[in-house]
Amino acid sequence: MTECMGSSTPVEITALEESFRRFAIHGDTRATGKEMHGKNWSKLCKDCGVIDGKNVTLTDVDIVFSKVKKKSCRTIVFEEFKVALGELARKKYKEKTGEDAEAEVFKLIEGKAPVIRAVASPTVSRLTDTTKFTGSHKERFDETGRGKGKAGRVDLVDTSGYVSGYKHRGTYEKKVNKPTEGRPM
Repeated sequence: MTECMGSSTPVEITALEESFRRFAIHGDTRATGKEMHGKNWSKLCKDCGVIDGKNVTLTDVDIVFSKVKKKSCRTIVFEEFKVALGELARKKYKEKTGEDAEAEVFKLIEGKAPVIRAVASPTVSRLTDTTKFTGSHKERFDETGRGKGKAGRVDLVDTSGYVSGYKHRGTYEKKVNKPTEGRPM
């Protein structure tokens, strides 16, 4: 439920309008969901299967966006969005009537949300594999690969009194306090 601009009566949001809003705010923290940029329009058409590579291409999508938007604007609103979908629908489904074609394209988009694709390239995975780190960088991660935080970056001062390379730390007390049984003094 949302409210119309200037009105205080709630209006039911259609599945198509909800998809418009989801794609409109995708990737922009300041977006309100009322206007959509060309980048998000292209993403919507790709993710929802409007672009098929034969009848509708990315170029067609960009041309239709430029046609329906106002001359000085860089965004489209929901009404312009529906007009743009109508144009693409007639191009995609040439054998159907205008209204049937629009209904088909609306079905493709209704209820959809932006797909976030994380591409893992071999180079990135090799560079971020903490098991292959050497030197001081290795010390910043535990065995599972999780960072140690500040403990992994800051040299903690050792105030034990031993020199840094001493291997037998803690054994002096045992040597000094050895039992003297069987030894003459």
